[in-house]
Amino acid sequence: MNEMILVVDDEPKIVKQARDYLEHGGFRVVTAGDGTTALARARHERPDLIVLDLNLPEMDGLDVCRALRRESDVPIIMLTARVDETDRLIGL
Repeated sequence: MNEMILVVDDEPKIVKQARDYLEHGGFRVVTAGDGTTALARARHERPDLIVLDLNLPEMDGLDVCRALRRESDVPIIMLTARVDETDRLIGL
């Protein structure tokens, strides 16, 4: 497989688990630990999919998603520990 996935999370354990699982599945994986780096990597690497945590330092995941949507239609899977219904709806 040549598909590339960008995993964005500020928790190193989550990033490692996701990377290990995805690489075992044959995907190429790039990572970012904050929103600013995520945008730069997405623009440079052009991933086929982004797994995006909403609670990020510097720039939160929703802001990253909005910025990406202005320039790309890459599929984004959002990860969150937020339970508020409003947060869920905003993510859609």
